[in-house]
Amino acid sequence: MAKGYWIAHVDIEDPAVYQDYVAANAAAFAAYGARFLVRASEVNQQAEGSLRARHVVLEFPSYQAAVECYESPVYQAAKGIRSRASIGDVVIIEGYDGPQPGD
Repeated sequence: MAKGYWIAHVDIEDPAVYQDYVAANAAAFAAYGARFLVRASEVNQQAEGSLRARHVVLEFPSYQAAVECYESPVYQAAKGIRSRASIGDVVIIEGYDGPQPGD
């Protein structure tokens, strides 16, 4: 089964309130098995396009878990805090579970 991922690009407008969001999202992420792969504010190299200041990639055990986490009442409450502190783009995608180069 392919894993699920959230990819987010965020501009934080109120760092103090954003820290409240970070505290509030922890319960939802733990309940759905999320694991941070990227949690960074520094871009080492911007190859193309335009980006927001903060970049986050979360891995979930499955695409379904990723969707259920986002839709959960616990995360939606945290999202309400985030929306007061930042603007951003979030996508939920299914990981690739097929052959790799050299297979």
